[in-house]
Amino acid sequence: MRASKLKIRVSSLIIITVVLISCASIQEGVEAISKIRLSSSDKEAIVKTAKALRNSFADISEEEEYYIGRAVSAFIISKYPVFQNGALARYINIVGNTVAIYSNRPETYAGYHFLILDTEDVNAMAAPGGFIFITRGLLKRCNDEDMLAAILAHEVGHVSAKHGLRSIKKSRLIDAFKIIGLETAKKFGPEKLAQLTTIFENILGDIAEKLIERGYDRKYEYEADKLSVEFGTRTGYDPNGLLDFLETMKDDSSGASKKGWFKTHPSAKDRIDKVKKEVNSLKAVPQREAVRTNRFKRAMKNLK
Repeated sequence: MRASKLKIRVSSLIIITVVLISCASIQEGVEAISKIRLSSSDKEAIVKTAKALRNSFADISEEEEYYIGRAVSAFIISKYPVFQNGALARYINIVGNTVAIYSNRPETYAGYHFLILDTEDVNAMAAPGGFIFITRGLLKRCNDEDMLAAILAHEVGHVSAKHGLRSIKKSRLIDAFKIIGLETAKKFGPEKLAQLTTIFENILGDIAEKLIERGYDRKYEYEADKLSVEFGTRTGYDPNGLLDFLETMKDDSSGASKKGWFKTHPSAKDRIDKVKKEVNSLKAVPQREAVRTNRFKRAMKNLK
């Protein structure tokens, strides 16, 4: 637990550094311009306006999102061990990145990264910036590559739509940037740095709680399903793979039904009808290819 908290605290400080650089750049830019033609009141107005824009997740830069996602990933890995199978990990990354290329957000600051968690829990999670996790338990439910691609496309949809950042409580951002705004021109003392570290730890907690405990809002899950159909079809996968997966979840009566995907996602029954409508609205549906199914079976043969 202590190591986990240390990871999060260090990651928080990295995020703060990145954010401070961004805000300092605003201040320095304004000062450079003001030497030429702006009055002190003009300068003050520009600074206030620029800082006000930092009050929402929409203005978090790609680099800042990356560091937030990396810190959230450290939290997830502290709770679940990583499944050690290099060949399978490479295969998952190939399928996932292929789908990501055809998404609405083919590039992130440091690219997409897919990791297998060594747990029987049936779950998949997407942290900001392109960090995507799929459990060994969920992989065992997949029958072919089209189904796997549909699940990964759903998670890519969360990243594409920045659902993780939307989990951050706006009040936390306002508090953080208020401190940064007041202290930009000064040297940060230990008290203010401690306040910022606590705020950013809470930001990471907002996202991690969403991913692991409560799940995204229903509207975000439905949107990710819609994007899964869209991205998978563009890539050449049969979007019915998502329906096939949801069917396997619909009547599950095992102990797994109380945790993981079941705990953090809307019921499969609620989602199936919506996904069917999306698939039926397509002009053409790609066919499943034997070469992909065979490739999937080879990759999964050592999965236990």
